[in-house]
Amino acid sequence: MSGSKNIVLGVTGSIAAHKAIDLASLLTRSGASVRVVLTADAQRFVTTLAFKTLSRNPVVTDLYDEEDGWKPAHIRLADEADLLLIAPATANTLAKLALGLADDALSCIALALEPRSKVLIAPAMNGKMWLHPATQGHVATLKARGAGFIGPEAGMLSCGYEGVGRLWPVDLIAARALELLA
Repeated sequence: MSGSKNIVLGVTGSIAAHKAIDLASLLTRSGASVRVVLTADAQRFVTTLAFKTLSRNPVVTDLYDEEDGWKPAHIRLADEADLLLIAPATANTLAKLALGLADDALSCIALALEPRSKVLIAPAMNGKMWLHPATQGHVATLKARGAGFIGPEAGMLSCGYEGVGRLWPVDLIAARALELLA
């Protein structure tokens, strides 16, 4: 599988979701095949059009999205993924992944991943939420299962607080994702 660059980019409901548009563009321009999955909450911040145009692929927004072929989209994408990149990842998404909950397209893809697949998570949330023992416990669980994390970084947060919780810069997220696939 060396040289494969099939990336499933999960975008969750953080104000930082708009930065994932640039991330999808950077990854696509680098030669990766990027399939974007937007959670329902992500769609409150961004729409599919930019992702569809920049990734040159349909965008999955629902567990029951219809595509060509007989295999459900979430199973096909999980089978094809060399990397599941979730950026931004909310506290809710981290909890769902750690607990194995699968109630939307993104969490079903995560649960159905092939063992060879890599997972990279770029959290973005309020600093209190990031530092909460429940969130840190979910992060520890995911790391123990082999998931990689990039960020969050400290700075001014969109909620008006200063502290840790900002999405890592998208160029560095893209570089780390491509490094994992090299």
